Amino acid sequence: MNDNFEGESPKKDFGFVLTLAALLFFSLMGVGIDHDEYTQHLDLNIPTGYFYFIFLVDLIMIASVIVIYFYRKMGVYLFPAALVIHFLAHNYFLSTFLYTDVTNMFLFVGVGLLAIIPKWQFFK
Repeated sequence: MNDNFEGESPKKDFGFVLTLAALLFFSLMGVGIDHDEYTQHLDLNIPTGYFYFIFLVDLIMIASVIVIYFYRKMGVYLFPAALVIHFLAHNYFLSTFLYTDVTNMFLFVGVGLLAIIPKWQFFK
């Protein structure tokens, strides 16, 4: 029997919600950057097809934070995968280094997992 986090409650505490709010905030900042690039895509010669892809990745990131809120393991796996894809797509296609993505990854690993791991037993 595993006694780790024995006294943990399935109730969503303030730290858990605050962590997810921070992840959502930085994900929305990434959406804002993508929107700004979209408004300038003709001047910057960015193909329109790129934005179908990147906005889909943005949607997956936001949806995965919502899924994490409802204690689903899929969101915990999907969020960092979508975040890395978002970062690499910007780096490869546009040669831009997004600090919002790096900050979001540090938040997920550093703070997010401190809030998620104790509640892992409640995830389905």
